[in-house]
Amino acid sequence: MDAIVKYEGVNLVSNEIKSMIAEVFSDIADGIKSGSFKEKIRIGLTTFGSEHGVEEMVKAAEMAAARYKDFQIVMIGPKTESSLETVEVASAEEGHKKMVELLEEGFIKGCVTQHFDFPIGVSTVGRVVTPGKGRDMIVATTTGTTSTNRVEGMVINAINGIAVAKSLGISRPKVGILNLDGARQVERILKDLQTNGYTIEFADSLRADGGAIMRGNDLLAGTPDVMVCDSLTGNLLIKVFSSFTTGGDYETLGAGYGPGVGENYDKLINIVSRASGAPLICEALRYCATCAENNLIATAAKEFKAANASGLKDIIAKTIKAKAEKSEEEVAMPPKKVVTYAIPGIDILELDNACRALWKEGVYSESGMGCTGPIILVAEDEGTKAAEILKKAGF
Repeated sequence: MDAIVKYEGVNLVSNEIKSMIAEVFSDIADGIKSGSFKEKIRIGLTTFGSEHGVEEMVKAAEMAAARYKDFQIVMIGPKTESSLETVEVASAEEGHKKMVELLEEGFIKGCVTQHFDFPIGVSTVGRVVTPGKGRDMIVATTTGTTSTNRVEGMVINAINGIAVAKSLGISRPKVGILNLDGARQVERILKDLQTNGYTIEFADSLRADGGAIMRGNDLLAGTPDVMVCDSLTGNLLIKVFSSFTTGGDYETLGAGYGPGVGENYDKLINIVSRASGAPLICEALRYCATCAENNLIATAAKEFKAANASGLKDIIAKTIKAKAEKSEEEVAMPPKKVVTYAIPGIDILELDNACRALWKEGVYSESGMGCTGPIILVAEDEGTKAAEILKKAGF
């Protein structure tokens, strides 16, 4: 479109130029108001790969550009009719290569994309809006693999979640651990870290018995600021939270699967799904920009430094080694008794080891499942003794 259109001898400024002039004056007004004309950061968006087409990605970018004025969006994909800045590429694969190149050059400070292959040790921290009370909740983590060991992975996921929460302006995030296999071991390791000086605050379940182990009710209510889980469970949660009102094929709520975080990882790459729609991708761009503005990479490095100084690696290694040794230990089972006394709080992955620890002390026990999770069953007259044995053994 020509910049100047002549009509009956009068030069008329085109709508495109009017829009550009309005944007310039808007930037000047913002600069005067804030007292600074600091250059806006650029956040990339790869536009190939969506199940809803390139048009949906462009719609998301324009939605974010209209809604948020403190960062600039750079689309990485085919040329479109959009006036937003575009770096042209011919395919999704080329888009990922260009994205990494632009990040390494510093041309963009972060990018929103789909299906990026993170290295082992890096996983993404998502953000959802919970239906119970409409609260934002961070889900740590949602895709990628922090560790091949489940318990170690969830512990590191907690640190990843804390780093993201702080980069979003939550200075003292409350951490909850979803009631999954390994949750009790994760809780013990995090509390040992806390005892050793690492700053971590735990959420308290809204259920009557409280505690840092979160139930399904806490998911719906958004009880913690950071919900710790494994990445497969987190991936499922994001999909359910983001598309439960649409039937599953169009994700609209929340801010997606979030930035990849890991010790020493140096790129800000936020993930959305191929099923993600424009409303969600718009918020994913905002999420990425906030993490960039508040330097998530530096924040994560600081959190890992603090956790390592509090013995993170040694505590994890000790816990995993102790579990392996207990699993290999052969212990004779004492004579059977009627068992009706229930001891809760044992992780499902440790039930067999807990039973063997009691057998070793001559206490007959069986494993079971109560309404709140795994339990150890012993005779009524041995309940107090059994609980003390389990506490002493580190369960």
